[in-house]
Amino acid sequence: MARTGQQFLDRLRHNPPNLYIDGQRVEDATTHPATRNIAHSLAGLYDLQHDPRYRDVLTFEENGERHATAFMVPRTREDLRRIGEAHRIRANYSLGTLGRAPDYMNTNVMAAGMASAYFDGCESSGEPGSGRNFSENMRRYFEYVRDHDLCLTHALTNPQVNRSKQASELPDPYIAMGIVEETSEGVIVRGARMLATLPIADEILIFPSTVIRENGDRSRYAIGFGLPTNTPGLYFQCREPFDLGRDVEDHPLSSRFDEQDAFVIFDDVLVPWERVFLMYDMTLANQAYAKTDAVLHMAYQVVNQKVSKTEAFLGLAQSIVDTVGSGGFQHVQSKVSEIIVTLEIMKALEVAAVEGAQLNAYGVMTPARGPLDAARNYYPAIYPRLNEIIQLLGASGIIMMPGKADREGPLGHFIEKHLQATNASAEERLKLFRLAWDLTLSSFGARQNLYEKHFFGDPIRMHSALYEVYDKGPYVQRIREFIHQPQPNQSKTVAAD
Repeated sequence: MARTGQQFLDRLRHNPPNLYIDGQRVEDATTHPATRNIAHSLAGLYDLQHDPRYRDVLTFEENGERHATAFMVPRTREDLRRIGEAHRIRANYSLGTLGRAPDYMNTNVMAAGMASAYFDGCESSGEPGSGRNFSENMRRYFEYVRDHDLCLTHALTNPQVNRSKQASELPDPYIAMGIVEETSEGVIVRGARMLATLPIADEILIFPSTVIRENGDRSRYAIGFGLPTNTPGLYFQCREPFDLGRDVEDHPLSSRFDEQDAFVIFDDVLVPWERVFLMYDMTLANQAYAKTDAVLHMAYQVVNQKVSKTEAFLGLAQSIVDTVGSGGFQHVQSKVSEIIVTLEIMKALEVAAVEGAQLNAYGVMTPARGPLDAARNYYPAIYPRLNEIIQLLGASGIIMMPGKADREGPLGHFIEKHLQATNASAEERLKLFRLAWDLTLSSFGARQNLYEKHFFGDPIRMHSALYEVYDKGPYVQRIREFIHQPQPNQSKTVAAD
């Protein structure tokens, strides 16, 4: 059922993922300096489910048990609206900076679980009841993750070794993660995957997101499965932490919401048969997200999260303006208005996705693709401008920011005098500007900027994919009809007059 923060921490402590940071194994992610704060922040996110203010939005009841709303199977547009509201409430918790909060992957397994029949198309799938039937495996996995309210990470792409080569053409065919052999117990996989965000999760879900380019219709790299993050032989090599152990007043975001990113190493890992969802079939693997509509439900979570994040940018921008008294200048008003326009565009796309939703082949109310594709192409392009606007509004104030220890030190009275603002004390002003810095200029903020540019894939490939799938035919036909429509006879018209 919907779990509490303490239950999340207990499971994390008793089943620690195989994390490595700064050359050492993280024995307990709930106490390690680089992970304890994000662990406790996630616990707070789970506790929201039991807050009387949000319980009926963040959870739903089914068969006498209460589950997280992200696992809800939407049957109506109203269901989608409820799910969207839940996404935004969760995103508000971190000002939208948790790009891979648990509800993102929850929607993935919900959609794939409901479309479990899709995986029956895999030639390697066994008979029903055999433990090797991929359709049954996918459906049971969804129910397992839902019933235990698990947190998932995922890794989608191969290591950046040589993009011009197929994975099988690299110096070692197992640089990219692939199937080594089948055993009576399951499948052995070896290699690596990029890029697992939130590796302190309970489980990792492996699906291919990019087109597998191999000769023939079978590939060792075409595989889907789910595993606990503490599985033997499965390792997460994390990047350098952004949480430096500083006071939350000085690093208001990075001290709480550094999700961590890792590349995932599979050192001859055994994937039990009941955890395998597809094998070898390149067509099935390449179309898994699209054909199950998982990509649309994930994109719907993303759009709602971006709405929340843009609202945070607007609130931060206006707070800076109010604090320093610059609201009367037209160039300042123009910059804040840019954020307003972005916010309203994203909100409109979310509404359009719901209003255009239709039941898919599996009986799931699925948001319309067009608005979601527009949103996930538009936001990566506009996000750097949102960053820039905050920097322009804050200017040097985002650079000269003595910390909490400085304010409490021997020069504190000078700081209070000289760094006050028109409408705020020095302490209030510095807290605000440190938030602006951590969102846009710190290592945490720089990672957010790069992440937003690529969160759903390479921007050029995203545009190309949009070009391929968008139905342009009706608009082309309108132009043809306009060009070839009969022209009125002007001479007869003039004569009649």
